Amino acid sequence: MPDSIPAPVRDLLDGIRLRTTRPWKIMEVCGGQTHAIARLGLEELLPPEITLLHGPGCPVCVTPVAFIDAALKLAPRDGVILGSYGDMLRVPGSQDDLLGAKASGADVRLFYSPWDAVELAAESPDKQIVFLAVGFETTAPATALALRRAEALGLKNFFILCAHVLVPPVLDMLMDMPDARPDALLAPGHVCAVTGEREYAALAERHHLPVVVTGFEAVDLLRGILVGVDQLERGENRLANAYARAVRPEGNPHALALMSEVFEPVDRAWRGLGVVPGGGLRLKGDYARFDALTAFGLHESAEEPATSCRAGDVLRGTLAPYQCPAFGTACTPAHPLGAPMVSGEGACAACYRYARDTV
Repeated sequence: MPDSIPAPVRDLLDGIRLRTTRPWKIMEVCGGQTHAIARLGLEELLPPEITLLHGPGCPVCVTPVAFIDAALKLAPRDGVILGSYGDMLRVPGSQDDLLGAKASGADVRLFYSPWDAVELAAESPDKQIVFLAVGFETTAPATALALRRAEALGLKNFFILCAHVLVPPVLDMLMDMPDARPDALLAPGHVCAVTGEREYAALAERHHLPVVVTGFEAVDLLRGILVGVDQLERGENRLANAYARAVRPEGNPHALALMSEVFEPVDRAWRGLGVVPGGGLRLKGDYARFDALTAFGLHESAEEPATSCRAGDVLRGTLAPYQCPAFGTACTPAHPLGAPMVSGEGACAACYRYARDTV
């Protein structure tokens, strides 16, 4: 082990090595954790018995093609300004991406938050502002807050293309897939900071596997792995919070109340994974009038076009990015075939950027 490794990291690695007596597969759910693991080279430092699987925790990666195609239909319309977060502009739809639409003359913009889109709508009453809202429970409260602002302003020209998704339902689905099921889960700390522990405790009990709420620094990730390994070696299956400095059992009540006010769960197709029961959010009640699909006469399709991108296998953790035949050749960050090579949280982008064959 290199002498440059800080003592706390070294101690955790020693603990994992001492506790591990047989092979274990541990899935980190969050794409931010995947990139941290790759950047820090943690997999190379773990004992060979520990295999890390990279799960469906990249919100850009799991946004279905149908929503990209819907955005591409809206973007060229007269009077429409369509925008989203930066990574979304490069995610391929079935024919093009939003940057391509912009190059063809559509008014496509990068927004740092949905609040910016609301302010633009207030300043531009002659334009129809559409925000492609993506992300897990971490970004949904920001969208809800923006919608509350739009409602208070009485805006008639602001709309949300709502592609928000929920993490626990997709984990439920993955745990029922024998080829995708890991031995333990590292739950996403930033999501749990919003939602709290309850749903993840239920997941651990329902599927009889350790679930460890984990952060993003080296010590956080290794502590999560150590707690997971310790449970596995003891034959325990429960929730553990290894990120207590940021995650409270009850989560963030204010953010949860905002989400409950604005959204309701809906079955949602995830890119490469099919329809996830209860895996998405849609606008409810008075907020439904801001739904871009309804306002512009579009519909949400569950059909996924055929593609050479193996996103579904990567998101299930059954295919390492470097095992994909297109990785690094036909598919690169400059010319991505699919979302996992585009996003700042995508496993393929992490593998390519940090050039680690073990990712």
